[in-house]
Amino acid sequence: MRSVSWALAGVLAAGMAWGQETPAPTPSPTPAPAPSPAAAPPPQPSPAAPQEPPPQPTPAPAPPETPPATPPGGLGVPSNVFSPNPVNPTFFNPAIAVIGNFLATAGHNPVVPTKSFQLEESEISFQAIVDPYARADLFLSFSNSGVDVEEGYITFLHLPWDLIVKAGKFKAQFGKINTLHLHVLPWPDEPLPIVNLLGSEEGWADEGASVSKLIALPGDTFSEIYGQVFAGNVDNLFDAPSASKLSWNSQYRVYRDFGDDNNVEVGASYGGGFNGVTTDTRTDLQNFHMVYRWKPLQGRPYRSLIVRGEFFRSVRQQVGPTQIATGYFASADYQLARRWFAGARYEWSGRAADATLHDRGVSTALTFMPSEFSVIRGEYRRRTYAGGHVANEGILQIQYAIGAHGAHPF
Repeated sequence: MRSVSWALAGVLAAGMAWGQETPAPTPSPTPAPAPSPAAAPPPQPSPAAPQEPPPQPTPAPAPPETPPATPPGGLGVPSNVFSPNPVNPTFFNPAIAVIGNFLATAGHNPVVPTKSFQLEESEISFQAIVDPYARADLFLSFSNSGVDVEEGYITFLHLPWDLIVKAGKFKAQFGKINTLHLHVLPWPDEPLPIVNLLGSEEGWADEGASVSKLIALPGDTFSEIYGQVFAGNVDNLFDAPSASKLSWNSQYRVYRDFGDDNNVEVGASYGGGFNGVTTDTRTDLQNFHMVYRWKPLQGRPYRSLIVRGEFFRSVRQQVGPTQIATGYFASADYQLARRWFAGARYEWSGRAADATLHDRGVSTALTFMPSEFSVIRGEYRRRTYAGGHVANEGILQIQYAIGAHGAHPF
């Protein structure tokens, strides 16, 4: 044991002696104080710094794995729409809505009898922005007589001189009520002048083109002028004998606010076309309309009043004397509470084919709107037709809407 201990001590001593003779490979982390200039050793030449290689051009980034910005067909749709992860996969889907209009009728009408229960009309609408310059609207009407395109048109909104151009099938800008769909009206039926002088409850709607322009007037007053041409084929109104014999319509209307709670719109329309009695007989139409609206912004938010009135004149050429028939209606609708509305209407009209025959009527309506998507309305209507025929009817209307339905004209 003693010999082994002495051997280990010798090995350790030899190792310590070798460590003192060999300098440490790395300097101490604590910097030594800088020597004075006099004692500083002469500077040693530093090794030459290696030269940096000349800069190389930055390689172009690898192309992305997304499809090109313009797909086949040249529609110019942004590339992210066709990428595997688009921002909104339904961006180009149209807004789709369905509106049902159910009527239950009680009473007696010897001139225009109706069913006790009927789904008078179901409307399906497709509305969407086509591109930054245009939008498209399509309204299909389903009724007991079949399926019809109620309206289907494209509207160009950004044209020179701030013109607005519409092309397709649409309602003529004739008067005020004619431009509105049936489910927008405050009544379950159309006034007598629409039926007698514009052919039917569908009014004047045809294929054609329209140009309009907004014109600002002094005193916060705005106006709009329309010029429209149509193919000239409307049931019981126009029947063009050839493609070159078009019908036409024009309107000028003015709108102004009076304070924050009142506004008034007035307008005049004039149109005409070939009625099909002979190859040259025509029907010319004139209209004057007025709409007054009262809607307080403060104090009484669930009160409002709308007063409407229209005057119609029809000049119809036919075999025999020319028939000049007139008609008008006036109505008022008052909001009683948040969901309740009450209204009344008076109507009088001659008949386009025989101006000596006159119909008149009066009606009252009470409307309950559980929400903006449903309407329950009751109407009492009394009409006296030419020849003394009297009709007394009670009408219950139930409307419902599902889906996103765009706003209608104001």
